[in-house]
Amino acid sequence: MLLVTQEIQQRGEALVAAARAGDEKTARRYTDYFVLNHLVDEGIPYWEQAVAAGDAFSHYTLARYRKIRGDRPAAADLYRAVADRHPGSAYGLGILLKEIGDPEAAEWFRRGWENGRDLSCKIELGKLLAAEGQLDEAPKFLMSNVDIGDIAVFRWVQLFESIREEFDKVAAALDAAEADRDADAAAAALRPLFDLEKYFRDYPGLTAEAESYYLRAGELSVPARVDYAVFLDETGGDADWAKACELLTRAHEEGHHGAAFVLGLGHEQRGALTEAEHWYVLSAGLGHPAAQYNLGLLCKRQRRYDEAERWFRQLAEDDEDAVTQLERLAVLRESGSTAPGKDLRRLPGLRERAEAGDVGAGYAYGKILHDWGGASERHVVRWIEPAAEAGDPEAAYELAELYRAMRYKPAVRDDWYRRAAEAGHPGACNEMGWLSEHHRDYQEAERWYVRAAEDGSSLNAMLAGKLMAQRGAYAEAEPYLRQVWEDDRDAAYRTEAAGYYGLVLHRLGRLTEAREPLRAAAARWREDVRSRYSPDDFAVMARMADPAKELEEVEAALAGSA
Repeated sequence: MLLVTQEIQQRGEALVAAARAGDEKTARRYTDYFVLNHLVDEGIPYWEQAVAAGDAFSHYTLARYRKIRGDRPAAADLYRAVADRHPGSAYGLGILLKEIGDPEAAEWFRRGWENGRDLSCKIELGKLLAAEGQLDEAPKFLMSNVDIGDIAVFRWVQLFESIREEFDKVAAALDAAEADRDADAAAAALRPLFDLEKYFRDYPGLTAEAESYYLRAGELSVPARVDYAVFLDETGGDADWAKACELLTRAHEEGHHGAAFVLGLGHEQRGALTEAEHWYVLSAGLGHPAAQYNLGLLCKRQRRYDEAERWFRQLAEDDEDAVTQLERLAVLRESGSTAPGKDLRRLPGLRERAEAGDVGAGYAYGKILHDWGGASERHVVRWIEPAAEAGDPEAAYELAELYRAMRYKPAVRDDWYRRAAEAGHPGACNEMGWLSEHHRDYQEAERWYVRAAEDGSSLNAMLAGKLMAQRGAYAEAEPYLRQVWEDDRDAAYRTEAAGYYGLVLHRLGRLTEAREPLRAAAARWREDVRSRYSPDDFAVMARMADPAKELEEVEAALAGSA
């Protein structure tokens, strides 16, 4: 241990000396020692000294870990200090700004590309062009001044060109439909847009062209107007929902059987259950199966069991899900109770209290709406957020989960996970551990998993013990891994825990005890453990235990001592 400490000190002092001498190449080599050996805690004080000496790569490296560990302002300052002369830092700063929606990001991507030919910066500039709706300019820019090694740009060029091809197909099909005044063909022309909608959040500028096609098709086709309303609901805000409601109401009046269902679904996703039921009833009366099923669910959640049964029975002969719901209804009737967190009858009172400023009631209202009332994530954020802002760790964690489900604003998502974790929420601690591990900051990950394991979770105990074992802290790892081995025999991750528990026992000299977990792990390691990790992730594979090898060494040692 003393030799390791001396080596760390020698490498760190050499890093600082190189930075002070302006020797960037040597400073980087010693920085790589700390990074590649996952010695972030040990590297930080030396990087801080190297930063003070002006070393650009130390700025970049320290900024990365400040960001990973939650100090985004410090990361931005470090990146900004050298971004004009270090392309990687220009990219890092651009990403930080992009994640919070700051348009200044484009300027730093531009500098990183023009001053240092940083390919990642160029790709981000191309993506920004597409996000602004400049779909033809984005691939042209990405293909300009391409070098032999710039293969990474082709993925994005292919994406943007494929979107252009799909738009052109829609336009051509609409031209033909308009020429023939063919309503069915106009509606069918829109189908390629359905597959493109997954790109509209990341590239919002594309929605303008898509909307133009929906408008053209809607001039000929009622179903196309319904599709346009769905598009407005999914890509727009409150004003767009009002417009969508007008389109859907008109389509319903013109005889479109699905329009009422879409109206019901939209209201349900917003927590407007009375309005949702009104439209579902109209749609169900027209024989719409999904409306009948949703009505059954809505009535069931409100403990209106006779009505729920009636709707499900209309579907039961041909619908396995409806049969399952009828079986669940029978169980509910027998139990005679509904947990408070599932009882939709509480919603009016909770909303009244929430609108009067009770953040706890707002959290309960939003959670019931989301979990049991059919409300979508984006429509319950406003109910959950006040309690999270007030310091409720459960609300903070729930808010982070909402952002994760929406795949939206990752920086906001991670901030709420961190705030919940810092308040002690085990699930959030696990998320922070995973995020740190993803970025190869194993020391920080271990600390989070240890905190997460305080609730007695065997999964978090395994994750904490595994990282301890990988860094050689065998005595620290032993109780965490023993917990999983002894107490959670059916866990999906027990094989992995057994492998590390056996390794730890081996290294602690407890050879006889090591045999059983190592045998269990070796028998199923490939199926249960290696298969869950990418073979191309060399960093993970290099750190992974080899229980078969450990077992061979244990058996040999025991045989030699017999």
